[in-house]
Amino acid sequence: MSSIRGRDTKPELTVRRIVHRLGFRYRLHAKTLPGRPDLVLARHRKVIFVHGCFWHSHDCRYGAVTPATRAEFWQNKRATNAARDDRNLRELSRLGWQVLIVWECWLRDRPKVETLLKAFLVDGNDK
Repeated sequence: MSSIRGRDTKPELTVRRIVHRLGFRYRLHAKTLPGRPDLVLARHRKVIFVHGCFWHSHDCRYGAVTPATRAEFWQNKRATNAARDDRNLRELSRLGWQVLIVWECWLRDRPKVETLLKAFLVDGNDK
C-alpha cells in the first residue's frame, strides 16, 4: 500500500497533457482549496479532480471490485473517501468554483475525455 501514489499518477499525467495541449496553464494540488484538486485553473475559477475508480467508489466495473481480504475495512475506507469527496465538492461549489471529475476508466476512451475537457475548459470559458 505504501507504493500507491496520491499524485503524479498515470491518469493524472494524461489529463495534464490534454489540458496543456488545449492551451491552459494550471497549478497542481492547491493546498488552500478543499480536497486539494489535482488541477487548478484559478483565472477561470475551475478545478479538475482525477479520481481512481476503486479508491473513490465509481459505479463502473473497476469501482465495484470488492477486495478478497479485509473487505469490511476497504468498504469503510472507500465509503469515507466518497463522503469526503461529496463534502469537498459542495464546499468548492459554495466558494464559486466549477468542478470537473475525470474518472480513471474514462481515460480508456481518450478522444471522449479530450472532448469533455474541451467542453469544460474552452466552450464554458468566461473570457
